[in-house]
Amino acid sequence: MIKSMTGFGRAESVTKERKIIIEMKSVNHRYCDMNIKMPKKFNFFEASIRNHLKTYIGRGKVDIFITYEDYRESNVCVKYNSEIAAEYVKYLHQMAEEFQLKTDLSPVALSRFPEVMTLEEQTDNEEELWKEIAAILDEAATQFVESRTKEGEALKNDLIAKLDGMLLMVDYIESTSPSLIDDYRARLETKVKELLENTTIDEARIATEVTIYADKICVDEETVRLRSHIENTKAILLEGGNVGRKLDFIAQEMNREANTILSKANSLDISNKAIDLKTEIEKVREQIQNIE
Repeated sequence: MIKSMTGFGRAESVTKERKIIIEMKSVNHRYCDMNIKMPKKFNFFEASIRNHLKTYIGRGKVDIFITYEDYRESNVCVKYNSEIAAEYVKYLHQMAEEFQLKTDLSPVALSRFPEVMTLEEQTDNEEELWKEIAAILDEAATQFVESRTKEGEALKNDLIAKLDGMLLMVDYIESTSPSLIDDYRARLETKVKELLENTTIDEARIATEVTIYADKICVDEETVRLRSHIENTKAILLEGGNVGRKLDFIAQEMNREANTILSKANSLDISNKAIDLKTEIEKVREQIQNIE
């Protein structure tokens, strides 16, 4: 199974207490790069979220958006700090005795002193909250992977079609190359006859020249390697998995062989076909960049 590095997933959970939405989208990247945007109260879970998503994502620049709505009328409670209140009472009585003052201390007056009564945000149960977040992550990531897989299948089919077309080009070059040597020998013999007129042609010297020429333009090794790279790429695509980096390396090797064929070509037909090959290889490389 081939997966594209472009994908999207979304999931949400709505309860009486809250609403959590998680969205994921990704584009091409050489490595796995996760960018998480979420409320501050979820910062504690960032490492867990990253580790959780690694089971779904191999490569790509992934943006994860987490939004949170609290449906509780109030998530703030009043906290009474009895120890601080006791300290205030102790020292107020001490002051009254020392300076012979009346104490009109009341609970209302005492509550106004700093830190005696405070407002605190109620904390969620972290374990329960993480279970809810993890479940939403799984749903969003599953949808995300499905979209990547669907696009990856389309990529695979298009790449295989392009690779089959490249094999036909290699067939043409292989079938055309031998005739170039025969044509060169015929042209060489004709030219020598014109120069020497009635003098006997040195067949050994002709053969030597043809051999040197054949060695210069021979692309047998290049076409064999290129064919092997193309077939290997097809096999890897059919096998599936996280093969993007491997295919990118093979595409570089294919381009190298096509360059050599073009440099050796001494025929307009083969030159044009080598240029077509390079064009198709570049298209293949561009699409391979999208594979995870």
